[in-house]
Amino acid sequence: MSKLAELIATWAQPGRIDWIGMRPERRAGMQVADSVMISTSGLDGDRGRAGKRAVTLIQQEHLATIGSYLGQGPVAPEILRRNLVVSGINLAALKGREVQVGKSILRFIVICAPCSRMEEALGKGGYSAVRGHGGWCAEVVRPGRVRLGDPVQPVD
Repeated sequence: MSKLAELIATWAQPGRIDWIGMRPERRAGMQVADSVMISTSGLDGDRGRAGKRAVTLIQQEHLATIGSYLGQGPVAPEILRRNLVVSGINLAALKGREVQVGKSILRFIVICAPCSRMEEALGKGGYSAVRGHGGWCAEVVRPGRVRLGDPVQPVD
């Protein structure tokens, strides 16, 4: 293994699940939960879809970053409409890897680009504030239950 590959493969500490939310239908308010089952098509009760966008995740640390770009405090996770808020581990460093999230295993595939609704939800500049900080989309490798406080860490 090359030195760069070795560096990429390492991580300092597990992350943790800080928030769980489901979108039951388009434009519906987020339903917040303490625990949820992740099936092959995403979170039970969510309008997600099977495949590379089954589960969406964002870093807790980025909520403050997005807010700072808008001249305010941290953005509430339900505004961004991601399923899981994770803290303590760099999600971007997990791209393409299998990651244990609670009892489930996900593979982070592609970034969650902001949608045009960010201008509506956050005001002028909302779309640009979220760019690069909107989180990740993941496919489900192994279904399982996820609870607040559960660890998030690479499998390999």
